[in-house]
Amino acid sequence: MTDQHAERTSALLRELLAAYGPVGREGAVRDVCARELRGLVDELWTDPAGNLVGLVRGDGDRPAPGVRVTAHLDELSMIVKRVEADGTLHVGELGVMYPGNFGLGPVAVLGDVEELTGVLALGSEHTSQESQRIWQTKPDGGDRAMDWDHVFVFTGRTPEQLTAAGVHPGTRVCVHRSKRAPVEFGDHVGGYFLDDRAAVTVVLEAARRLRERGARPPADVHLVLTTAEEIGGVGASYAARTLPGDVVLAVEVGPAEPEYGTVVDSGPIVAYADAAAVYDVAIADHLLRLGRELGLDPRAAAFTAFESDASQAQVKGQTPRAALLCLPTLSTHGYEVVHRGAIGGCADLLVEYLLRPAA
Repeated sequence: MTDQHAERTSALLRELLAAYGPVGREGAVRDVCARELRGLVDELWTDPAGNLVGLVRGDGDRPAPGVRVTAHLDELSMIVKRVEADGTLHVGELGVMYPGNFGLGPVAVLGDVEELTGVLALGSEHTSQESQRIWQTKPDGGDRAMDWDHVFVFTGRTPEQLTAAGVHPGTRVCVHRSKRAPVEFGDHVGGYFLDDRAAVTVVLEAARRLRERGARPPADVHLVLTTAEEIGGVGASYAARTLPGDVVLAVEVGPAEPEYGTVVDSGPIVAYADAAAVYDVAIADHLLRLGRELGLDPRAAAFTAFESDASQAQVKGQTPRAALLCLPTLSTHGYEVVHRGAIGGCADLLVEYLLRPAA
């Protein structure tokens, strides 16, 4: 990746990470993506599921399957379950996450009228067994893992003030912007919500590189930035059902773990299976071949505790063929780490696949 490409993707990733995008409120992230895709695609629209869809028309020179490429806009977040009499918020998870994944500290409460700052809190360590909720989480106490019934969001507001701000059961709560800036160190980048903002950056960068090459894919390609992936691939399943094509190819973070023979380097991961589905072997084999041709050192993996937009669409019968391309990622669903070269490498492989898809 050239210095120009690296600076561009780094700035874009930083902007995407700063934007709040909980399930059902992905609009701020979608707006950044729409700005980037204008001029790079032939048509651009938002569908009824909230997905941002960019169409790149194929040249029709040879038979090829239509491809829906997905990366998801939404992030792991919290949802208000109830507002307590003291103005604190009882929250639960939106997506598979735990309080320890993102740590105690500042959160953004996205009220209908006003965005508030709160603090996700457990309570004082200087307490005894009398404070059962806190004591349960102490290694020298109850020795339970901290969970959502142990924590609360302190707002410093009364229930009446929260009502006026539009805060109620169902309000989304996100990790605060002050904790969302990525940290760059050596060959790596760390931050919250690289799932799936790093993959979104891959898709946007691939669209730009495709346009810069002046080449057309053989069949129509729909670039779909999807909603509600973290709660079951809702947006992607809708897109797979309503858009033409035979293939859904999801771009995602992928766990870098000895269990899967993967490491956090620049080589893309090509998945052959996950917990929900078995991916199309012809497409996976082809992605590996293309990656090797490009000198990207791709790795094959079969995930047992992972799902994607593509596998969700396939298991729901919305697409006959599914594929998954991943950036190797350390600590998925936590403070995630990717290699600097992974975004550019995945973008190059995606472009090559779109121009030379598997039959």
